[in-house]
Amino acid sequence: MSTSPIGPAAARRHTLVVGQAGGPTPVINSSLAGVIRAAQAAGFRRILGLRYGVRGLLAGDYHDLSALTPADLAALRATPSSALGACRLKLDAAQVAAGFAALQALDAGAFIYIGGNDSADTAHRLAAAAAAAGDPLRVLAVPKTMDNDLPATDHCPGYGSVARYVATATLETTLDTRAMPETYPVKILEVAGRYAGWIAAAAALARTVDPTTPHLIYVPERPFILDSFLADVRAVLAREGHCIIVISENLNGPDGQRLETGPARFVDPFGHAYYPGPADMLCQELLQRGIRARFDKPGTLQRMAGALISPVDQDEAERCGAAAVQAASAGATDQMVALRRVAGPIYHCDTSLVPLSAIANTERLLPDAFLAAAGNDITAAFVDYALPLIGGPLPAYFQWAPGSGVPTPDPRPLTPIR
Repeated sequence: MSTSPIGPAAARRHTLVVGQAGGPTPVINSSLAGVIRAAQAAGFRRILGLRYGVRGLLAGDYHDLSALTPADLAALRATPSSALGACRLKLDAAQVAAGFAALQALDAGAFIYIGGNDSADTAHRLAAAAAAAGDPLRVLAVPKTMDNDLPATDHCPGYGSVARYVATATLETTLDTRAMPETYPVKILEVAGRYAGWIAAAAALARTVDPTTPHLIYVPERPFILDSFLADVRAVLAREGHCIIVISENLNGPDGQRLETGPARFVDPFGHAYYPGPADMLCQELLQRGIRARFDKPGTLQRMAGALISPVDQDEAERCGAAAVQAASAGATDQMVALRRVAGPIYHCDTSLVPLSAIANTERLLPDAFLAAAGNDITAAFVDYALPLIGGPLPAYFQWAPGSGVPTPDPRPLTPIR
């Protein structure tokens, strides 16, 4: 099914439908621009962009993108977030049937869905519906997730830009903390990452500019033990006078269960619960022990930072979008475009195809080789992996030389909260 030549019925279909789904990223529109540009080159006479993903498919809500000019596509390529609007909607059997019928009514020869794990499930089910009906519709997925947790691809478009953002934020929050260490000697930066710690790990890239920061990194792949955390912080404070910590928005306790931070704020249609992050709780734990601490949470700013888009990420996102159209035109279906790193001294990734069944509802965690044995840091192997993705050096901010009289924090502790 995935490599059969496109049949006569599909050849008569000149409509391509494209949608965006899941959390936006800084480069998801680069993939959309790649889809549109490739579809125009492939001869699709009509290119329809769904409003709010498959919600737009079910509602008949879409934009005609066929006449977008090269100037339009250049502007789209450089715009963060989802220009078409996105959704998180888990289709039931009736909605799969309705979505497939809507694609047939649009005379679609190809459907391209730009998204992550859950979007791969949606695309896979629509491809299965077409196959069961003997319909020549070709369904391809384009990877998109800043979480970098899709299997079968070296990395995901969106991750390189978010990694650049987090590494830069780590450098800047370090400067802020060093400026007034007597006020808040401990700073916690809480970043995205529901089950996997790829985004928090990116903070380690800050060490390519400042080898001293961050001091500690905690991710869901390693058990979080409060007593060990407190000992880690005290050790850093005794040595450095301040402590920069980066954590994922979810951490797991010694029992493997989510660290308790309060009830879920909501549950999305795919069953993912969203809880308060642990940063506030950890600051309170430190304050109760007389250690001043505060936290920063970039939240959705991580996925909207157009000024910190990685050019490597942008280029790869666009190439993945174009590759999906080219694959559909060649007859492929029920596949996702993947990035495959080419061995050699100069970083480069080619595109390939992987079955959607290998992607849907599956998550890739940080491998052990990227995790320090102590559970509070990231290894040099991760830095080697991730550094090419951020598109060049980080800002080289001024730093005082060691021993140059940088002020040390006030050693007087707070009175513990009783």
